[in-house]
Amino acid sequence: MKSFTKNVLDAEAKLSKVFSPTPLQFSEYLSEKYEANVYLKREDLSSVRSYKIRGAYHFISNYLEESKEKKSDINFVCASAGNFAQGFSLSCAKFGVNGKVFMPVTTPHQKVSRTKDFGGKAIEVVLIGDTYDQAASAAKKFCKEHKAVYAPPYDHEWTIEGAGTVGSEIGQQLSQVDFVFVPVGGGGLASGISQFLLENSPKTETIAVEPVGASSLTESLKLGKAVEMKKIDTFVDGAAVGSFGEKTLKILKKTLRRKPILIPENRLCQTMLTFLHHDGIVLEPAGGLSIDALKDMDRKEIKGKTIVCVVSGGNFDFERLPDVKERAMKFSGHKKYFILRLPQRPGALKEFLGLLGPNDDISRFEYLKKSAKNFGSVLLGIETEDKKNFEILFSKMKKSGFEFTDVTNDEILSDFVI
Repeated sequence: MKSFTKNVLDAEAKLSKVFSPTPLQFSEYLSEKYEANVYLKREDLSSVRSYKIRGAYHFISNYLEESKEKKSDINFVCASAGNFAQGFSLSCAKFGVNGKVFMPVTTPHQKVSRTKDFGGKAIEVVLIGDTYDQAASAAKKFCKEHKAVYAPPYDHEWTIEGAGTVGSEIGQQLSQVDFVFVPVGGGGLASGISQFLLENSPKTETIAVEPVGASSLTESLKLGKAVEMKKIDTFVDGAAVGSFGEKTLKILKKTLRRKPILIPENRLCQTMLTFLHHDGIVLEPAGGLSIDALKDMDRKEIKGKTIVCVVSGGNFDFERLPDVKERAMKFSGHKKYFILRLPQRPGALKEFLGLLGPNDDISRFEYLKKSAKNFGSVLLGIETEDKKNFEILFSKMKKSGFEFTDVTNDEILSDFVI
C-alpha cells in the first residue's frame, strides 16, 4: 500500500471517532438534466457543515502524537475565512487544547458565531484584515512571536491527508466513478482527493473548479509556481484564497488532466438558488462550485457517465440571500440597472412609465442629481419575467427620445451608485 493511501486510511480511522462518513446522494434533478448518473458528496452535512474538520482534526491529532510537550503547554493557531475555523475549533475542544483563530473582518457573522460555539472557552477569535491572506499573515506573525503552533488550512501533508478521506469515502460508497468535480481554494481538498484517486482509482478523473474572481490555481498552473494574487473577489469566501499552496500545487500538477473550470460568481448564484428552491439544499458559494461546473462540460463527454460533485460546505449566512438573488437575476438578464436622463418637464415621468410592459417591475427609482436645468439623472432598477422584454423597452425608450446608459455590468459604476 502506498504511503499516502495508508496515511489517509489512518486519518479516516481517527475521524470515525468524531463523525460518520458524509452521505453520497444521488441527484435525480442533475442526472436527468445532464443525462448522467450524478451524485452529491454532501460535506455540508458533516458536524461543522464542511469538509474542513477532516484536515484540522488530523493535523492536531498528529501533532499531539509527535510532540514531546505537555498538551496544556501547546497553543494552536489557525487562519480561516470560516470553515476551517469551525473544524479547528471543534477539534481543539475534542482534544482539550487551546486555540486562537484569525479571521478576516469581512467573514460572515454566521461563521464567526459558529466558530466560537464549537470551541467554547478553548477558542479565541481575532478578526483582522479584509481577506483570508491578510488574516493568515497576522496568524503566522503571532506564532513566531509567541511560539504557537500554526495549523495550515490546506498546504500541509497532514491537512491534505485529512481532506483525502473524502476520496476514500467516495471509493467505498460507489464502485466506479468517471469524474469527481472538486472546488478549489488553496488546493487542500483537490490535492487530497485527486492523489488518493490516482493511487486507488486511476481511471477516475478529478476536475478542479474555482471562481473567476479568485483563480489562484489557474494562475499558478500558468506560471508553473504558486502565485500570490494581489486582488481577489471574496464573494466565494470559502474559495477566496490569493496565495496558492506550494505542496498542493505540486500534487495537482501531477493529478489534474485538464485546466480548472472557472465559474462566474453571478452564475454560481443561480445554482445556489436553484438548489435552495428545488431540493431545499442550502449551499454556500464554494459549496456550489462543483455543481455549477457541469454547465461547462461537453454534454457528449459526460452523457451516461458516473459523476460525483463534492459539495464542500453549507455554511451560508441568510443575510446574504438578497445579494445572491440580485446577482443571479443580473446574470440571467432578468434584472438591469440603468441611468435615465429624464427631461424636467410636466408629464415626462408619466410618459416613461407608460413605456413599461405588464411584466416590467421597477425595483429602484432614485434621482441622483440634476445634470442640467432641463434634465435630471435617475437611477433605475427594473426586473422582468422575460429578459427579451428589455429589448422591447429599450426600443420604445429610444423611439420616444429618452436617453439612458445601461450600468448593469459596469462593475465600478455599478458598485458606486447601486
